[in-house]
Amino acid sequence: MAENKIQAQEWQEKVVSIRRAAKVTTGGKRFRFNALVVVGNGKGMVGFGYGKANEMADAIRKAKDKAIKAAVKINLKGTTIPHEVIGKYKSGVVLLRPASKGTGVIAGGAVRPLLELVGVHDVLTKSLRSTNSMNLVKATMNGLMQLMDAKEVAERRGLSVEKMFGKE
Repeated sequence: MAENKIQAQEWQEKVVSIRRAAKVTTGGKRFRFNALVVVGNGKGMVGFGYGKANEMADAIRKAKDKAIKAAVKINLKGTTIPHEVIGKYKSGVVLLRPASKGTGVIAGGAVRPLLELVGVHDVLTKSLRSTNSMNLVKATMNGLMQLMDAKEVAERRGLSVEKMFGKE
């Protein structure tokens, strides 16, 4: 129980979008809420969740719980990403480029909170197609999960890091 509380406290959360859906009945309108929430610890762990409920607070809580369960480890290189990558999900396409120290997070909409919570401080991004927040978050996560460091690439190629860079 105590371990669960500590784990819950280390996560920071940001609500990316809240939508209200109405069902028209004979007695009037019934409202439901949809929430898209991103959680991260600022040290390379990030996840997102989507929750639906009759109350806004319940939808946000459900989304946060799903986001914590779905959190994954992302490879970072200091305060930026190791290499350029394009993340795709349905019609959402996001270009992520590493940037020099002091550049900041150049991102908009649904991409910015995800990058801030993963712990990236210097990155250039461009949303190339869709503006749908759900598709942008999923495309950004797809791009972040494609990131590899030099050790991983060398391992996949069956080489040492030194040999891969021609230092042997």
